[in-house]
Amino acid sequence: MVKKNFRVGQDVGNKSDSRRDIADTIALRALSWLVGNEDLLPVFLGASGTAPDDLRNRASDPVFLSSVLDFILMDDAWVVAFCDAEELAYTEPMAARQALPGGAETHWT
Repeated sequence: MVKKNFRVGQDVGNKSDSRRDIADTIALRALSWLVGNEDLLPVFLGASGTAPDDLRNRASDPVFLSSVLDFILMDDAWVVAFCDAEELAYTEPMAARQALPGGAETHWT
């Protein structure tokens, strides 16, 4: 299986809009993957305080999409499972997260 690398972490022609669009797409794919995961979705809903009915409405919110990536990035096994399912390089979720709101912040935890 060939992993597709969208190169979110690199500026595409120095256009931050393109970088952001790619990051949004990866985050939406992550949300879709999460919704299809019967074991992990309830954990995300509980951790985020999101109601199942709100998922569709919040899918266009970049802050919510950031929280989806933050959640998946908490566990290497989740990153691997998502990337394998979506045929992405394992570095893509983190690169996408960095391109979304709050992604440039340093967390010292």
